[in-house]
Amino acid sequence: MKISRLSVAACAAVASLSLGLSACAANEGGSGTEPAASGSGSAGTASLTGTLTGIGASSAATAQETWAAAFQTANPDVTVNYSPDGSGAGRDAFAGGGADFAGSDRALTAEEASAASLSSSRCADGSAAIDLPIYVSPIAVIYKLDGVDDLKLDAETLAGIFKGDIKTWDDAKIKALNEGATLPSTNITAVHRADDSGTTENFTDYLHTVAPSVWDAEPDGEWAYEGGEAAPQTSGVVDAVTNGNGTIGYADASKAGDLGVAEIKVGDKFLAPSAEAAAAVIDNSPRDTEGRSASDIVVKIDRKAEGDVYPVVLLSYAIACEKYEDPAVAAKVKGYLSYVASAKGQQDAVATAKMAPLSEKLSTEVEAAAAKIS
Repeated sequence: MKISRLSVAACAAVASLSLGLSACAANEGGSGTEPAASGSGSAGTASLTGTLTGIGASSAATAQETWAAAFQTANPDVTVNYSPDGSGAGRDAFAGGGADFAGSDRALTAEEASAASLSSSRCADGSAAIDLPIYVSPIAVIYKLDGVDDLKLDAETLAGIFKGDIKTWDDAKIKALNEGATLPSTNITAVHRADDSGTTENFTDYLHTVAPSVWDAEPDGEWAYEGGEAAPQTSGVVDAVTNGNGTIGYADASKAGDLGVAEIKVGDKFLAPSAEAAAAVIDNSPRDTEGRSASDIVVKIDRKAEGDVYPVVLLSYAIACEKYEDPAVAAKVKGYLSYVASAKGQQDAVATAKMAPLSEKLSTEVEAAAAKIS
């Protein structure tokens, strides 16, 4: 999917049908309303022209559509193309010079972000990359099981299901967590991502951290075990779960739709995913600063946090150069990501993507880091 400019009239028609379809874009005639100022400025910068290319996380596709539409409306001479091909594809495209910025549901490692690793990218010689948090969302455990509207799972049981150790829905471990529920003997079909996925890396990081005796594979964007059903990108996982029975998968919570969503045990409570509980984990998690510049903002998510938090969460980053070879590209990336990280940009996406906005403190920090791109 590519997001490109459409007329304002077409945008209005699409928006009236669904907030989720926000690939409407620039004011072709230049008379549209510019987004209100947020933080230190608005989304509009009169001198910006040309095309801005991003590739990456499919989890944030709806948010990227929203941001692209608003930015293009404020900057009629700019076209924003974002292809939600997956986090791994985004990182590879950025490093190889195929994108101006990437979207990724995990940060670059310090080694990946180094100038030595980016010799083929659009970064200036000697420039490293930075990771800018822009999108927070709980990962929902989605399922479709006829006759079962409520489902409770803990980390060990969830790990057993996706590893393939727990094979039917009436398994004793599932029944023990769902007293009084009528669980059928239907076979479990666990659906995972086929592509290199930041959502997978976040999901398996949770399983490995909280249930290491079951999920003994290291967290990774590529699926570690044989078995189950593989589907490409977020939409593929959702479709596979939707079109089956006895199916279970994981996806950005905003994409769950009418599917069942399991409650996950956190401490002594079972919690459904929520934007507030996801944001609380990010705000209370430490930073990874080793080998990173002050503008490289990476959060080490505390998967073992308890209380009113939801630790099965992803934090999606925009990956950009600290300094670009082409100043015109730098100006577009700087303008776009400054808007995305701003309070206004975050709230714009909350309305369509149902994401958790960055906290005021983190939003201000990320916006300031984006403003230093040159």
